[in-house]
Parts: sequence; structure tokens; C-alpha cells
Amino acid sequence: MLKPAVCTRELCVFSFYTLGVMSGAAEEVATGAEVVDLLVAMCRAALESPRKSIIFEPYPSVVDPNDPKTLAFNPKKKNYERLQKALDSVMSIREMTQGSYLEIKKQMDKLDPLAHPLLQWIISSNRSHIVKLPLSRQLKFMHTSHQFLLLSSPPAKEARFRTAKKLYGSTFAFHGSHIENWHSVLRNGLVNASYTKLQLHGAAYGKGIYLSPISSISFGYSGRNDSFLATQTPPLSWWNLSMFLQSRNLNCIALCEVITSKDLQKHGNIWVCPVSDHVCTRFFFVYEDGQVGDANINTQEPKVQKEIMRVIGTQIYSS
Repeated sequence: MLKPAVCTRELCVFSFYTLGVMSGAAEEVATGAEVVDLLVAMCRAALESPRKSIIFEPYPSVVDPNDPKTLAFNPKKKNYERLQKALDSVMSIREMTQGSYLEIKKQMDKLDPLAHPLLQWIISSNRSHIVKLPLSRQLKFMHTSHQFLLLSSPPAKEARFRTAKKLYGSTFAFHGSHIENWHSVLRNGLVNASYTKLQLHGAAYGKGIYLSPISSISFGYSGRNDSFLATQTPPLSWWNLSMFLQSRNLNCIALCEVITSKDLQKHGNIWVCPVSDHVCTRFFFVYEDGQVGDANINTQEPKVQKEIMRVIGTQIYSS
């Protein structure tokens, strides 16, 4: 269920590269173009953030294709400028090339030898299970076609969550966070960032993961609408399948399942869960050009809960 990943120890990286584990990236791009778009957009947002030294984590571990005994991108020797150049090449090829995956790889290699290895890392380092939902399995009230099933918890955490759910029950709530933070979330999981260097907003109600049953509250945390995000030239999508992620001004919001134990602190419509194991992502929604969905969605309304369970039942609980 979870994507193959590799730790940042150099021996692991070289073994991963030598064994050809990342060769499956071609199939990933061919079958999940929108997911690849999303992963690249998250990487780009984190790398271009003024907070990149804090939130661009993990930093890529990429073997030099011209010297397989060395790392071209090394977490111990971070070079954001070179990384940006390689990522720009990935974006440039996406804009120009509408051919097969092999043609895209060929063009990337010609433009920058580190572009394709970086793309492979972006895909293979994702430790979350993220899948585009077909229209028939989407939550219509979210008013976006960019809907994904997102399971970002490793199996051990998911098992602990299900144990707690049997004891205390669960409900659903939204979690909003700027797109630049999701590069890390998909690889490290949703964590309690309160009172740490990762915290972007205040923690007025104490330490924990902040959630809300009301969509408008979480949408408020999903984007900063920085002027520099809106002034860049938008790229084209892979193979023109859709005009997905043209905008650099993206808002992202997750629908999470949360354990309803006494640990969950409810301050009106702002909920704080201090136990990371008690929150698991289930859905992920992306809005382009700073748009957001219906601001009046309340996950505690029976009709909303019924629709969530209709969609989520066959996606998760039967697996």
C-alpha cells in the first residue's frame, strides 16, 4: 500500500540506485500523472519557500548519474540553488514535451542530467499512499475535481489508530496547511508542530494538531496567497491530460479521521489533538488559483457524514 522509500543513509541510497528500484517511476508517471504533478508542485513550493531550510525535509539523496559512487544531491551538503536548477528543468520539459515517458526522460537528460534523477526521487521518496479519485468516488460538496485518497500514516500508526478507534470511536475534521508543508507531510507524516520550528501559525489553544469540522476555518490555513506565487508563468501538465496545477497559487486541505477520546480538545469549531497517533489523513483536495470550496461544510452534519462514509468505505475499510 505504501510507496517504496529509502532512508538517507548513503549506503541505502546507493543500494537503492544500483538495484534499480526507482525504474518503476516510468509506470508511476504513465498511470498517475496528476499525482506526479502534485508531488512536483509540493516539492517546488517547499523549495521556493523562505522557510525552505526548515520545511524542505527530507532533502534529496540522489546519486550522480555520471559518477555512481557519489551523491549529486546530498543532505549533508545542501545546495538549494543547484536543486532549483534541476527542478526548473523538470518543469521546462513538462512545458515543452508532450511525448512518451521515455521521450520526456530523454529531453530531461539533454537539458540537465540531474533533472530525471530528481524526478525519480520525488516520486519514490513519497511514503504516502495517494491516489486520484474517479468522479464516482469523489465528495461532490468539495467542489473540486482534484480529489485524492491520502493515507499518510505508516502501517504501525494506522494499526494503533484502529485500536484506539475501537475504544473511543472517531469522526472527521479538516486540516488546512500551506502547500509548501505537504512535501514533508507526505514523507514524514502529519506531526504535532506546535512550539517547534515547523510551526507557521500560532498555537492559541495549546500544543497539538489543529483541526476543524468547518471547512472555512481550515481553508484559512491552506494558503498565504503570496504575490510571488501568482506572478510566475504557469507550466503545462504531462501529456496535456488536463490543465492540472497550472497555477502556482494552490490551496490544499485534508479531510482527516480523528479519534474522539477525552484527549481531543474542542474549543468551539477549533479542535486540537495533542496525540499524533489519533489523527490520520483520508482525503486531500487541491484548488487552483487561490480558489476554495464551499465554506459552509460541517463534517458533523449527518448528510455530510453519510457522503464521507459512502466514499471512504470501499476505499479504506475494506482494504
